[in-house]
Amino acid sequence: MASRRNVPYSPLPVDEYDGTSGRKHDPRFDYNPRSFDQKIPWKSIALALFLLCLGSLLLFLSVFILTGHMGGEKSQGYGLLALGVLTFLPGFYETRIAYYSWRGVEGYRFAAIPDY
Repeated sequence: MASRRNVPYSPLPVDEYDGTSGRKHDPRFDYNPRSFDQKIPWKSIALALFLLCLGSLLLFLSVFILTGHMGGEKSQGYGLLALGVLTFLPGFYETRIAYYSWRGVEGYRFAAIPDY
């Protein structure tokens, strides 16, 4: 591949650089600690609590069916187990983030929870 050695490059004007590192300054990436503070996403937290409760209920029912304490076939127990895991995990994850954000643990903010 042939290289272009005779291409006339011209430097950008000095006012577009931040002066210290030679890179262009972009104000979109300025750190502002207040930019992460937002309102509490109540709908998302309610959905997370609902998924947590529903997942726990389905997991308990599946354990009762699989151990024989309730009537039902093993296939029903495995189906409830799969549905219980699929609902419990996201509910637990979002509820944990909401709880740690409420407690003020470093690294957890309500901004990490999507707002619906």
